[in-house]
Amino acid sequence: MSNLIKTDKEYSKWIQSISRRYRSSQIKAAVRVNDEMLRFYWSLGRDIVDMKAESKWGSGFYENLSKDLQDAIPDTKGFSPSNLNYMKRVYELFKPLENGHPQAEGVFHHQLDGELDLANIFRIPWGHLKLLADKCKGDTWKALFFVKETIESNWSRTVLLNYLDTDLYERQGKAITNFSATLPEAESDLAQTITKDPYNFDFLTIRERYDEKELKDALTDKVHSFLMELGTGFAFIGREVRLEVGNTEKLLDMLFYNTRQHCYVVVEIKAVDFDSSFAGQLGTYVVAVNHQIKTDEDNPTIGLLICKGMDKVEVQYALESASQPLGVSSYELSKLIPEKFKGSLPTIEEIEAEISDNI
Repeated sequence: MSNLIKTDKEYSKWIQSISRRYRSSQIKAAVRVNDEMLRFYWSLGRDIVDMKAESKWGSGFYENLSKDLQDAIPDTKGFSPSNLNYMKRVYELFKPLENGHPQAEGVFHHQLDGELDLANIFRIPWGHLKLLADKCKGDTWKALFFVKETIESNWSRTVLLNYLDTDLYERQGKAITNFSATLPEAESDLAQTITKDPYNFDFLTIRERYDEKELKDALTDKVHSFLMELGTGFAFIGREVRLEVGNTEKLLDMLFYNTRQHCYVVVEIKAVDFDSSFAGQLGTYVVAVNHQIKTDEDNPTIGLLICKGMDKVEVQYALESASQPLGVSSYELSKLIPEKFKGSLPTIEEIEAEISDNI
């Protein structure tokens, strides 16, 4: 480092600016290289399909193609037999985009329709596309959902795999809600897409006969994982948020803000099955947040109730009678410790003491 950069602030700022511009150009160049490579892979996959190459040249086709391409284009990577097969499979998965989208059905599909064209497919890494070919089993809509989420949230391959393995697509937007009756159409469609049913709480490990406090404490302790499960755009505001309603103090289980919906979301957790009284309680909390926390720039607050189970008919009746935008979902929880083992598990302090004694 020169003395000039240490002593001259203008010069130092200029160097920093050059560094930022260079890194930005590197990222843009890498994106362009990825785009061109994926377009080439796409065209090669299309050739294999259009030429009916597998049936025409029989068994061993991919091994022969791999060897001949590496001979014809030496010092290149990406022409392994398995990768060539993936080129065909990725092309087949997204082939419907060549002639427009398949017919859209459902809230999520209508939102997605027209949002993604073929160029967007080439914006995510090849490893991600290979995962989609493996996991989506020819379901173009499912693959498009994960492409959209990957682009918007910058998912790594590990995060994408996690969401593929936890059936996110099948659960997304599936909560029972009254949003269509309580929110403007554009807002209600988006609000529906930020819900799930069921929510997967398998990141928790608690005792078999857990109570509501233990469940809420565990979710707070694992709030990062809980945010991941809630989905993109959720920011944690607080636990047991206190609000004064008349002469009564109310405690909200959890308060979030959703940056996609631009609204506060009150989340109530129940370790029991749904009861219609829960909707009235949650509706009161939503109104309180609208009066005391929401600003003019925020959209109306949403209430989300996550219960151990529910009777869908009872939920629908309860939400039909509610005036506030509410959604009800269930949760799944599989990592339960048997009661007889719970008391015998050592605490962190006991483990640390044992380690210190051994040292």
